[in-house]
Amino acid sequence: MTIELGQDCQATVIPGGQPMLLQRGEHVIVTQTLGGSVTVQTEMGYLVRISAEDSAALGLAGPGAEATFEDGGPFELDQVIAQLKNVFDPEIPINVVDLGLIYVCQAEPLADGTHRVEIKMSMTAPGCGMGDVLKEDARAAVQSVPGVSDVDIELVWDPPWGQDRMSDAARLQLGMF
Repeated sequence: MTIELGQDCQATVIPGGQPMLLQRGEHVIVTQTLGGSVTVQTEMGYLVRISAEDSAALGLAGPGAEATFEDGGPFELDQVIAQLKNVFDPEIPINVVDLGLIYVCQAEPLADGTHRVEIKMSMTAPGCGMGDVLKEDARAAVQSVPGVSDVDIELVWDPPWGQDRMSDAARLQLGMF
């Protein structure tokens, strides 16, 4: 779907991670709208990611409704994993969990009753400039889970990511069976 931008907006070039300003009136082709962000192809052929906050320039709704959690409910690591499944690779329509980018996800209870969540994640390629972008998407998603007071995310490269880390659902979706 081709869209004319209604206003200037910031974007991030994929896979390099460089910032780019898209101009009002420019035409883009939407290639993916998952996890709140939008991936588009510019008139010059660049593939860029537009954050959920800037999606108004496309005439699309802003950030989607966040997951609702029971007030006062207990902390559950499953909720952390569920929130991470809302973080998508901007090139591949698969979330970071099913793509196998999450190597470690653990929670440490703190003295005040909250939890510190520690995550080790990777990218599909060491040179991917989207690491910091996906890391911040993951941090924001996890921070929304009740009982989480601190999130520590480390990008790791060992072991290197491989297609064998993908879930069966991801392989099926990509036609790899």
